[in-house]
This record gives sequence, structure tokens and C-alpha cells, in this order.
Amino acid sequence: MKAVVFRDPETRVEVLDVELAAPKAGEVRVKIAAAGVCHSDLHVKRGEWDAPAPMVMGHEGSGVVVELGEGVTSLAVGDHVVLSWVPPCGECRYCLQGHEARCQKVATVVAPQGVLFDGTSRLSAGEEPLHHYLGVSSFAEEVIVPASGAIKVRDDAPLDVIAVVGCAVATGVGAVLNTAAVEPGATVAVIGCGGVGLNVVQGAKLAGAERIIAIDVVAEKTTMALQFGATDRIDASERDAVEQLFELMPDGVDYVFDAIGRTSTTEQAIQMLGLGGAAVIVGLPPTGAKASFEPLVLAEADQRILGSNYGSVRPSIDIPALVDRYMDGQLKLDPLISGRRPLDEAAEALDDLQAGGVLRTLLIP
Repeated sequence: MKAVVFRDPETRVEVLDVELAAPKAGEVRVKIAAAGVCHSDLHVKRGEWDAPAPMVMGHEGSGVVVELGEGVTSLAVGDHVVLSWVPPCGECRYCLQGHEARCQKVATVVAPQGVLFDGTSRLSAGEEPLHHYLGVSSFAEEVIVPASGAIKVRDDAPLDVIAVVGCAVATGVGAVLNTAAVEPGATVAVIGCGGVGLNVVQGAKLAGAERIIAIDVVAEKTTMALQFGATDRIDASERDAVEQLFELMPDGVDYVFDAIGRTSTTEQAIQMLGLGGAAVIVGLPPTGAKASFEPLVLAEADQRILGSNYGSVRPSIDIPALVDRYMDGQLKLDPLISGRRPLDEAAEALDDLQAGGVLRTLLIP
């Protein structure tokens, strides 16, 4: 099959002929309908995160189940699925507690080692073994994933569009509804209105937030945020975003979501909080980045800093529910998709994202 292979930050990604082994016990083979190009892929491409290489890229996608490994009873050939880059093992203490986004086996084996649950890969190019990316590797014509990472969804949802549910939507909406548990009537600010940030905005709308303030250095993105439910917008390119926020909300806000993940935006998120507020770190920074805050202020104001990995979702429950919300008109997905490119143009899609002019590009094998 064709797949997009990353070797190192200095080398342009390339589409190669790749061998995909048959699924082992507990795994399924999925024919990819669409794969979303995410900033996490860009972090890897730029060498900002430690990632095993060479690897087949991609962690957001959708498709159709075409083969079952031994013992798989939760899925059938022909099922429409959204891929989850946290395939819960179902056995570690976090999975058993219902905190599947914290799955210990994913965190210690699948993600850092670039393999599946048994510690091996199904991918190779000739004699060269290739790594999986986050147990998915969706920049390919087909994938082998753990059955728990292929989430069955309704058949009438457009397969290409719902690809974005597997990362951008689950991460953004989940950060609001699951991680922060935003209450009706709360005040919310969102720093960064890209693919994840816009989903934080519509998550805050779903939660019944009274004020939703969209913040970005690109005016077009905050304008788009109004369509997703924002009530106010701040152009951070004009002057300090913290000053502008306190002009709008003199007492600060209840929740600030950093959907970018830079040191500067994390620090701004903490500074924007009101009494009892929570700063939620959703966007992921480069490895080793450090932000600072004044602990005395945080303690005296009864404030919190929360990390949100994958929106704290339970994939088998939350992903189908998000697809249902889209089909029922409660979530906007189509405007998140800036364009579609064939798999051969993966390098150009990453360049588009680097330039900052797109939200989500879908690669269509």
C-alpha cells in the first residue's frame, strides 16, 4: 500500500510503497477514508517532539473495517469507524477507573515506542521496519489498529468529515465537557482559534457558558469563532491579550483554555483567571518547554491549572456521541475542513499548516 513516511526533521516526508502485515489477535484492519493533518503531526515533522523513526505518520482518521483479527467480536467487517489515538488497553488501573485517555499501556508502550500492544509493528518497507504513530498511522491507504482504537459510528455520517472527530473535535469539546466540566453560566476564554480551539469554543457553547471570548492573532480566526458560538473576540495582534480581556471582564474569567500550548500563551491563560478560575492546557508545546506562574497568587485566588490529554475522553462513549451531535446539528464540523488533498500531497498539506492558513486539511487516499 501507499503510506507517508517520516524519517527526520531535515528530510521531507515521502509517500512510499509499504507492507502492512495482517492483524493479530485483538486487532483490525481499516481501509482509510480520510486522515486529518494536525499540529501534532507538524510537531513531529519539525522535530519538536521525541518520536520513533522512521514512522508512518497520522493519528486522525476514519474508515471502514475490512478484516478482523482473532478474538475480535466488538466490530464487524463493513463497520464505519473513527480512529482513536488512545486505544484503551482496558486492563490498566486508569482504564479500569474509567480514565481511558490516561491508559498506561498507551503512554508507556504504544506512543513512545511506536508499536502496537504486543510491542511490535505491522509496518515495513522492504527489509526496513517502520514505526506506528500513536497506534494509528492514518496517512496511509490502510491501517492495523487495536480493536479498541477503531470506534464504530453510525453509517449515515459522512466518513470524510467525521475523520476530524478522532482528534480535533474530541480534544477540544472534551476539554470543556470532561476535563474542566464547565458549568452553565460560566465565563470562558479560548486562546488560539485553530482546529482544536474552535472545538473548545463550541464545547463551551454546548456547556451553556454565558460568555465565550475567542483570542487569536489572526482576525479571520476569531471572526470564524463567532460562528462556532463565541460571544466576544480579541485580536491579540493589536496589543496585549491579557489587558484586552480585563477590559472586557474586569474580574477575569472562570475558565481559560490554552489551545496553542506555547509558554507565553500558557502564562497568559493563568493571568486571565478570576477567583476560583481554572487554566486548562489543551495545546501541546515542544518537549522541554517550561512556563512560569506565581504560586502565591494561584493559592490565594483558589485557582487551578489543569492538563487535558485528548479531552479526557472515553473513546467508545464520547466519539459516537460527538458524531451524533454533528448529525443532529449541535456541532459544526464542515467549516473546520479547509480542503482535501490526495495522499501524495501530504508534504504540501504539512506546509500549508506550517504557513498558518488552514484549519484542517484532509488527506484522501
